[in-house]
Amino acid sequence: MAEFILHNYFRSSTSYRARIALHYKNIPFEYKAVALLKNEQLSPEYRKLNPIGGVPTLIHNGKVIPDSYAITEYLEEIHPTPALLPKDAYTRARVRQICEIVNSSMHPMGNLRTLKYLEEKHGYNQDQKDGWAQHWGHIGLEALEKNLQDFAGTYCFGENITMADVFVVPQIVTCQRFKIDTTKYQLLTKIFDNCQKVEAFAKAHPFRQVDTPEDLRIK
Repeated sequence: MAEFILHNYFRSSTSYRARIALHYKNIPFEYKAVALLKNEQLSPEYRKLNPIGGVPTLIHNGKVIPDSYAITEYLEEIHPTPALLPKDAYTRARVRQICEIVNSSMHPMGNLRTLKYLEEKHGYNQDQKDGWAQHWGHIGLEALEKNLQDFAGTYCFGENITMADVFVVPQIVTCQRFKIDTTKYQLLTKIFDNCQKVEAFAKAHPFRQVDTPEDLRIK
């Protein structure tokens, strides 16, 4: 059995975060695909690992760590180099604040379970679901753009990759999937483009995973 096993889904932005962190820290892992559209995350077997039925879930030597925020912090603690959190307490807090904008204010609005609820309980069609995601997406992107103005360099916080980049890049990909024009956010676009040149981000891309459908796969 591999030391690290990641239960995840190619298109899940939270899974994308965990993959970036693992690749950035050069941690080999076994990829276990969880097909969300087939509801594999709701199976009794998977819910023993992650009772809420979310992805990703990391297994480290038999120990279960669900959810990308906890996973990223855990990896930072057990593999502190290369670091994803700055040493300065204030900057570290602001990195986490950026992660929270993504994790708490943006991601839940485009989450599969949220969109399914809107469809099943309120009759939303695809255009209405896209509109919902676009509304909340723009609010979050504007907040990210303004918060990063005093900190950004090549990446979200100067010249070093941090957890903020790990969270922001997958969320921008999600926003693009919901037909949001992210190019109007010039600072975020610069950061996003710079991160695409980093191997860990490229390897973690949703369209380069073992469970990526053939028609979506990129080199």
